[in-house]
Amino acid sequence: MLSRIAESLFWIGRYVERADGTARILDVHLQLLLEDPWIDEDTACRSLLSVMGSEVDPAQALTRSDVLGLLAVDRAHPASIAYSLGAARENARRAREVVSTELWEVLNTTRARMPRKVAPEKVHEFFGWVRERSALAVGIVESATSRDEAYAFFTLGRSLERADMTARLLATRSLTEASGPSWTTILRSVGAYEAYLRTYRGVPSAKNAAEFLLLDRLFPRSILFAVTRAEQCLRDIEPRSDRAGIGDQALRQLGQIRSELEYRPIGDILDDLQRHMDAVQTATSATSEAVRQRYFPTNAAPSWVAEKS
Repeated sequence: MLSRIAESLFWIGRYVERADGTARILDVHLQLLLEDPWIDEDTACRSLLSVMGSEVDPAQALTRSDVLGLLAVDRAHPASIAYSLGAARENARRAREVVSTELWEVLNTTRARMPRKVAPEKVHEFFGWVRERSALAVGIVESATSRDEAYAFFTLGRSLERADMTARLLATRSLTEASGPSWTTILRSVGAYEAYLRTYRGVPSAKNAAEFLLLDRLFPRSILFAVTRAEQCLRDIEPRSDRAGIGDQALRQLGQIRSELEYRPIGDILDDLQRHMDAVQTATSATSEAVRQRYFPTNAAPSWVAEKS
């Protein structure tokens, strides 16, 4: 497969998942700000932007609408939903010879229908629309794509981004106990609440909910599931030929963070949740860079933050 095509498929997967994950995180936190009058809006907004990798002027007082404008509809901000959907469409255009007509039409239509402003009463509806469009794009790939290298690169990008986004969502839980969402809210935001109830058969506790979203081997949005799937994609792309150890830097990064989570007691992770989620984000970023250097080394990786001129 051409390096250009592999790179485009990898980033289509990442950007579609990024739009979905960002919509889920914003939906939870903006609704929380609306419902809880005791939360300091400026502090909560600043913390959320920090978790999402965005920086703003410290002197600027932030509101819910500022966060919505920056992370949802700003087409120039690399961490926004609008930017991700536009970038997914552009990567699909670059790889048009291997991208199916159905997937191209979904991404093209989604980008064209992306609003420039969202009315306050339509915010939840907008995030639902983003999740539906992302699910439609992924569903087309899952149902109508041969399990070849094209599928492996798309799924690799999507799995890395999913691990990163779930880590960011869990990191928001530790912003402050006062302004952080409840575990029930976090589970609902990733569509995990009913699956959690079927697994644990009880009201979510911090230990069980964190364990489910971090370590469950069967739930597709858990970090462990996403990391394991990314490892499998790398093995499908290039089967191991090493007689001893792991020579692939990307596989090594994923194996290290998987082992760190899998063999550490959940209580220890909860005691320092922010640090462990930062470690997951660092590992996914390092894996993405290792994949870029190995399979498409001629291009710089897209960034969450705008480059300084």
